[in-house]
Amino acid sequence: MTVLQPAAPTAGADWFGTAAEALPHDADHGLLIGRIWDPSVDGPTPVVVRDGDVIDVSHRFPTVRDICELSDPADAVAQLDGPRVGDFGELLANTGAATRDVARPWLLAPVDLQALKAAGVTFPVSLIERVIEERARGDLALAADIRGRMLADIGADLHSLAPGSVEAERLKALLVAEGIWSQYLEVGIGPDAEIFTKGQVLSAVGTAVPVGVLAASSWNNPEPEVALIVSSTGRIVGATLGNDVNLRDVEGRSALLLPRAKDNNASCALGPLIRLFDKRFGLDQVRTAEVRLQVRGVDGFQLEAVSEMRRMSRDPEGLVRQLIGPHHHYPDGAVLMLGTMFAPIQDRDRPGEGFTHKVDDVVRISCPALGTLVNRVRHAEECEPWRFGVRDLMGNLGRRGLL
Repeated sequence: MTVLQPAAPTAGADWFGTAAEALPHDADHGLLIGRIWDPSVDGPTPVVVRDGDVIDVSHRFPTVRDICELSDPADAVAQLDGPRVGDFGELLANTGAATRDVARPWLLAPVDLQALKAAGVTFPVSLIERVIEERARGDLALAADIRGRMLADIGADLHSLAPGSVEAERLKALLVAEGIWSQYLEVGIGPDAEIFTKGQVLSAVGTAVPVGVLAASSWNNPEPEVALIVSSTGRIVGATLGNDVNLRDVEGRSALLLPRAKDNNASCALGPLIRLFDKRFGLDQVRTAEVRLQVRGVDGFQLEAVSEMRRMSRDPEGLVRQLIGPHHHYPDGAVLMLGTMFAPIQDRDRPGEGFTHKVDDVVRISCPALGTLVNRVRHAEECEPWRFGVRDLMGNLGRRGLL
């Protein structure tokens, strides 16, 4: 992770990037689906993005969930056709425009009826940072001192330690004896993963729109992640990018405040599109992916980081098995964010106070195979209110004759 020299302010109409940046590097070979808001029907519409064209497929599949429930979503999408809505770049520009033309379509988060879930403490670096948050009780200034002492006690390289293994149990016994055991170490190296609800169905935001942090939070950060798309049977059918926005001061006060730290207006960003698994792209590519993060502030601050998926302490497939199975069912499937290595400790303002967001930070999360998710930070209280729920969706689809 590197803090770069001050950069130019992020103001400008193109802060959200270009279509070429948003799409996967091999978009011509990827099977890409998503959602748009279509003003002509006053509602959301599933689309396929092919050769830069956005194609309406609602006549076959009224929801993205319906595509993901197919026995072979990739094969079905490869053969889908429908009315052309427009050029992807045009929709992206209208999504991020300061004054959106509401008579023209724009992009939404690429999922709809799927449950929004996230896994935490899946990387050793973030594990240690969660322990530090807990011990600092959300006090950013105290965290630096605790960090130094913690790393001296337990070390930073837990990558090779398999959660739930005999070796992990031995480490747990040692830490208990040393008096430094933590609930975060339990979910980091114990048998059971931390999997929580990130947000409510339909509450996720997409690319080129604001993400929200509570105005009262003074220590918060983005969490760049790969998110798996999981069907109701537990089959992984695709992936997208996610930002699991986190309020570190809130969670640090108490892990029981996780819902307040994680689930706020516009605090879950996904997109820009779902890439379906096929012969070219699958779980093995996810396991070896690198997710890059860039944060640029209007104060000239710039930060870059890389999250290497190969350094996860838990396998993505194992996390999905803990999410869904005979013990827990999701009839509309789920999105599972896999966690991040990103745990920023570089100072932004004063020595020892580390990193926290400021209003108007631009956050870019990218992966060559999945494209780029871009959001601008706002206070959650000032982000566009989430008003379109499941009842609204069903009513809209009914009026369009799609149910």
